[in-house]
Amino acid sequence: MSENIEDLKAQLAAAEAAAKAAEAEAARAKAEALRLQLEAQGSSAADAPAATAEDETQQAEAARATADALRTQVEAAEAAPESPAAEAPAAAPASSPAPSEELSAFATQIQGAYSWDVPAVTIGTLIDNGARVPGVSAKMPLPMFNRHLLVAGATGTGKTRTLQLLAEGLSANGSSVLLCDVKGDLTGLAEAGASSEKLLSRTAANGQDWASSSFPIELLSLGGADSQFPGVPVRAQISDFGPILLARALALNTTQEQALQLIFAWADGQGLELIDLPDLRAVISFLTSDEGKDELATIGGVSKATAGVILRALTALESQGGGQFFGAPGFDTADLMRMDSTGRGIISLLGVGDISSRPALVSAVIMFLLANLFSTLPEVGDVERPKLVFFFDEAHLLFADATKEFERQVVQTVRLIRSKGVGVVFVTQTPKDIPSDVLAQLGSRIQHGLRASTPDDFKKLKATVQTFPKTSLELDEVLTTLGTGEAVVTVLDPKGNPTPVTPVGIWAPASVMGPASADTVARINQSSVIMGRYRDAVNPDSAEEKLERRAADAQAAREEAIAQEEAAREAERLQKEAEKEAERAAKEAEKAAAKEEAARQKEMEKLRRQVEKQQEKEEAARQRAAERRTRQVENVLGSVLRTAGREITRSIFGTRKR
Repeated sequence: MSENIEDLKAQLAAAEAAAKAAEAEAARAKAEALRLQLEAQGSSAADAPAATAEDETQQAEAARATADALRTQVEAAEAAPESPAAEAPAAAPASSPAPSEELSAFATQIQGAYSWDVPAVTIGTLIDNGARVPGVSAKMPLPMFNRHLLVAGATGTGKTRTLQLLAEGLSANGSSVLLCDVKGDLTGLAEAGASSEKLLSRTAANGQDWASSSFPIELLSLGGADSQFPGVPVRAQISDFGPILLARALALNTTQEQALQLIFAWADGQGLELIDLPDLRAVISFLTSDEGKDELATIGGVSKATAGVILRALTALESQGGGQFFGAPGFDTADLMRMDSTGRGIISLLGVGDISSRPALVSAVIMFLLANLFSTLPEVGDVERPKLVFFFDEAHLLFADATKEFERQVVQTVRLIRSKGVGVVFVTQTPKDIPSDVLAQLGSRIQHGLRASTPDDFKKLKATVQTFPKTSLELDEVLTTLGTGEAVVTVLDPKGNPTPVTPVGIWAPASVMGPASADTVARINQSSVIMGRYRDAVNPDSAEEKLERRAADAQAAREEAIAQEEAAREAERLQKEAEKEAERAAKEAEKAAAKEEAARQKEMEKLRRQVEKQQEKEEAARQRAAERRTRQVENVLGSVLRTAGREITRSIFGTRKR
C-alpha cells in the first residue's frame, strides 16, 4: 500500500510539473509558434503551428485537472487503511494508446502495422492530419537493423538528433554503434539530458515517457592528432587498407588505380610491408629511380608519369591528415563491439573534423573499417540484435567521383555484411545521392523534410517519392511540409515486409543534444580501456627501412666495387711499375753481366794473352833450349864427327897416332 502511495506521489509530482509547464507554455504560445516558424525554415508547418494559445490553455487546464485528480487519489490512499486487496489504481501513462474507436482509419492501420513482439527502437509518434497521435508510434525492429537503413533530409531538418536517438536505442538494447562526428556535437551522448519546458512540451505532445540518461561512448580520432576532437587514434596499415580503398582516398582515376594495384603486388612479392605513407613513397620512388627502372618495366609497364601522379596525390593526402591515419599499430575493429558493465553497447564516435575538406579519405576509412569487419567476423545469419551498426554520415561524399570498382566493392560489402550481424545506416540529403545498387540494399527509410525551391529540387523530390513503397499519402506534399524533428518512416517488419509509410514526430533523445563539456571529454579519454593500446604510434621495420638498407647495401656494394676496381688498378699499376723495375733491373743486370762478361772476357783475353805469351815464352824457351840442345848435339856430333872424321882420316891416311 505504501509503495502504491509513493507511486501516486511520484505521478502527482510529474503531473504538477507537467501542469506548470503547460501553463507556462500557454502563456508563451504565440512566441513558441513564432519560434516553430523559424525552426521550420519557411516550411508550410509555419502555417499550422503545433500549438495555438487556445490549445495550450486547454492542455494546461487538462494537466491541472489530472494533477488535482491525482492529488485526490493520494489523499484518499493515505486516509484509507492499509490493505493488500485495496490498491490505488495506477494512472494511465502518457504514452498509452487511445481507444481504437478514437483513432482514424489511418492511425489504426499504423498502430497495427507497428505492433510486434520483438525488441524495437521507437523512432517517433504518428502525425495524422497535422496532429500527433500519442500512443501510436513508428519503431524499427532490432533484427532489421542489419538489413540497413537510410536517413535522409535537408540540412537543418533534424537528422543529427535522429541519429542520436537511434544510437541511444541501439546502445540500450546491447548493440554497439559507430557514428561519424563531424563537429563533435554528438559527444553529448555521454551526458544525461537536462529537462526544460520546451522539451517536456515536445515529449508530452509525442506521448513520450521521457527520462534523461547518459550512454557509454568511446571517442575515436583519425590518427589522434585532431585537437578539436581528441580520442583514441584510429590507424590502418597501408597493406591492410589495400589499393582500391587507397586509390579512393587519393582520388585516383581507373588507370592510376590499376597502376597502384601493380605497385602493391610488386611490394608484396618483394616482401616489402607497406605500413605508412613513407613506405609507399619509398617503393614508388625506388621504382622510378635508375636503380628500379628495370623492376618497373616488369610489373606491367607503369609509366613514370603515372607514378609521379600517385606521389603527388600522396603529398596531398598527407596534408589532409592521412599521414596520421596510416601507420601502426593498426586499429582492431573488434574494439568497436563492446559493452559496458550494464550490458549497454558502446557508442564509438569517430571524429573526422571537416569532412568536406577530405571526403575521399573519410569515406575510404569508414569503408575500410566495414570491409575489415566483413573479412574477420564469422557468419551468424539473422540475429536478434545487430552486433554493430555503422552510421555513414554525409554518405553522398562516399560515392562522389568514385571508380566503378570502388562502387562494386561497396555494393558487395553492404549486401553481404548483414550476414555477419552488422547493420549500416546511410545518412544523406536525398536518396538519389546513393547509387541505385546500394539503395536497393536499404530496406528501411527515415526521410526528413526536403526543400523544393528549384527545378533540380523538384526532380530530386520526385525521385525520392519514387523510392518509397506505394502509399495513399501525398508524399511530395508531406515531405515539403515536414517541420524540424519530423520525418516520414517506413521500415521492414520482423518478417522482412515494408511497413506503411508513416509521418512521425521524432522522439527526443535522452542525452544532451549538443557537445559534451571539456571535462567529460577528458574523463572519457582518461578512462578509455583501449587508449593505451593505440595512443603511441610505432614505426616497425617495413618497406622504407628495407629499401633504405637495400640502397645502403647497393651503395656499399658500389663503393666496394669501386674500391676493388681502384685496388685492381693500383695493383696493375704496381705490377707495371714492378715489371718496369724488373725490366730496368734486368737491363741493368744484363748490362752488368755484359760488362762483367766483357771484363771477364777481357781478363780472360788478358790471361789468354798472358798464357799465350807465357806459352810463347815457354815455346821460345823450348825452342831456344831445343836449339841449344840441337846446337849442343850438333856441336857434340860435330865434335864427334870431327873427331871420328879425323880418326877415320888418320886411319885412312895413317896419320893416327898409336
